[in-house]
Amino acid sequence: MRNAKLKNFNIILASASPRRHAFLKAMDLDFEIQLKPVEEIYPEHLKSYEITDYLAKLKAEPFAKAIHAKDILITSDTIVWLDEKAIGKPKDADDAFYMIKSLSDKTHDVVTSICFTQPSGQKLVNTITKVTFKALTDEEIKYYIDHYKPFDKAGAYGIQEWIGAIGITSVEGSYNNVVGLPTHLLYETLNAIAEGA
Repeated sequence: MRNAKLKNFNIILASASPRRHAFLKAMDLDFEIQLKPVEEIYPEHLKSYEITDYLAKLKAEPFAKAIHAKDILITSDTIVWLDEKAIGKPKDADDAFYMIKSLSDKTHDVVTSICFTQPSGQKLVNTITKVTFKALTDEEIKYYIDHYKPFDKAGAYGIQEWIGAIGITSVEGSYNNVVGLPTHLLYETLNAIAEGA
């Protein structure tokens, strides 16, 4: 059941991701979308969730002077973490092929951080899901890239698409996190903010 106290807040989602929009709608949350550009650059020494924590907070900075008393600004960042390296979104088809090839027959982490910004301060949460791919053939990878063009997705794949159906053998943690947002964590944190207000 949705927390009635959340009605007292104006939830702002700073994301262009249609998957994140769909999740908040599916959670019956009233929200508006606001976008402000930010250059997503992080210090090289950061690892795993340190990167997504940093970027989720960074994405909130352009809104600093526009947050009002009852606003909750939600910013988020997701990376794929493999072999001590962050894998972001592919630049083109060749880059996507290389990314998916590197994930083939291995387990990687999907790391997401969510930052909740209010005039009174920020709350930051994160989670990690472990995803395992079977050994993918070059033909399977090329078919997926040609037909699904996953250029807006971290790691160059969508678990909810064809590649996930035929290639993923194990998911340990939040499935929704791999799609685009750990909705259970979003719900828990929004409720905690509403209760603490």
